[in-house]
Amino acid sequence: MHVLLEDNHLLAVQKPTGVLTQSDSSDRVSLHETAKEYLRTRYDKPGRVFLGIVHRLDRLACGVVLFARTSKSASRLSDQIRRRTVRKRYWAVIEGCPSRAQTRLEGWLVRPGNRSKILKQPSPQAQACSLSYQVLRSESNQSLLEIDLETGRKHQIRAQMASIGHPILGDKAYGAHSPYRPDGIALLAHRFEFDHPTRSERIELVADIPADWPLHP
Repeated sequence: MHVLLEDNHLLAVQKPTGVLTQSDSSDRVSLHETAKEYLRTRYDKPGRVFLGIVHRLDRLACGVVLFARTSKSASRLSDQIRRRTVRKRYWAVIEGCPSRAQTRLEGWLVRPGNRSKILKQPSPQAQACSLSYQVLRSESNQSLLEIDLETGRKHQIRAQMASIGHPILGDKAYGAHSPYRPDGIALLAHRFEFDHPTRSERIELVADIPADWPLHP
């Protein structure tokens, strides 16, 4: 358990690649379960431990995940996410070099199955999605991007990068040919910025860069 921030209201940790944020129907142990066990042991808590999930990170990605330790904090953080007052920035290593070093991508996202797809025109089932990115470095037909995520749709970054012909390293589901690691893709939730739920303070959480990260600025 790599803790980035801990107080009476919040617990922020760094999720490793390949770990679920929240339990599903599989028998994999989730980050949420591990974090609750950490709190139970650290504070010698009897019975159930409350730990609210306010956002999720793909199993194949790594980086900052923020939990709420009280229901009040969970409600206030969820409200910030709905109002888009949080700021989420990612690092992604993609195949190739985009024609624009800095731009904004807009589209409409649908999920016809297990994968998301970007449409150029709206449809009744589609959700609007947008992000902006800048290229931090390009080398050996790979590029490191910093992505400012404006909407938090499922697989949004993966689908939008694939839609412009630059899938994330290791993301075979979205057409990548270059490997990263067997249990993940080169997508890092690098920075998460939000207002503290109980005091007037802007917080910025920063993830550590994985040791095997393929491209640095």
